[in-house]
Amino acid sequence: MSGPGSPRLLVFGDSLSFHGPEGGHPADDPRLWPNVTARELGGHAELVAGTGWTARDAWWSMTGDPRVWAELHRADVVVLAVGSMDTLPSPLPTYLRTGLRYLRPDRVRRVARLAYLSVQPALSVVLRGRPPALPARLTVRYLDTAVSALRVLRPTLPVVGWLPSVHRAASYGYVQANRPRAAAAVSRWAAGAGVPLLDVPAVVGRHIDHGRGNPDGMHWGWEGHALVGQAMATLIGPLVTRPRHDMTGSEAVGHVG
Repeated sequence: MSGPGSPRLLVFGDSLSFHGPEGGHPADDPRLWPNVTARELGGHAELVAGTGWTARDAWWSMTGDPRVWAELHRADVVVLAVGSMDTLPSPLPTYLRTGLRYLRPDRVRRVARLAYLSVQPALSVVLRGRPPALPARLTVRYLDTAVSALRVLRPTLPVVGWLPSVHRAASYGYVQANRPRAAAAVSRWAAGAGVPLLDVPAVVGRHIDHGRGNPDGMHWGWEGHALVGQAMATLIGPLVTRPRHDMTGSEAVGHVG
């Protein structure tokens, strides 16, 4: 562990954590919000994320990636910055939508993907956002399972989360019908589990609404990353200024494995 003077953040995220105004960026880009947060706290951020990741993907990474196991005994705080993609309309079941990448030959894959992307906005509107990429009850289930596991490994390790972001994405027909239900469910869970949450829409909503983010209407510009990074630092700051006594690194990895 880095200690209270230079906290080490382990961030589980989706593309909101590594996409800027023009596309994806390396995890160590200082403009990305996890690095803004770490810099505000005088520490370092390790980002574990993927495009389209839901709370389920974060849990799978936590249990299946040995690099994450190594980070778990060094982290001073864990940030579960997932849940936003869970709320997006997914007209095709997730296993079919994500399975498009495995189609062969290449030409068939490209045609199938373009066909799906062309009808996704209309289907999102017609189906009123149903089904979501991950139902709210499963988002809560995976978040709760992750927090419970972390508290077994590191009983005093602070864990924070956030409320699903907002978007103005034409690719999803501007539909956000699932977000209010998911936000309410995550809020209820977090209150009971003692997990502080960042209200992402309150921080970055105006940035999105005024079109100052990525032209895709989903991801943020550097102003948005700065706002979220600073707000997250304010949330985390009081949690990493006191010393803690946790199990050793070898014990933690043993439990994870």
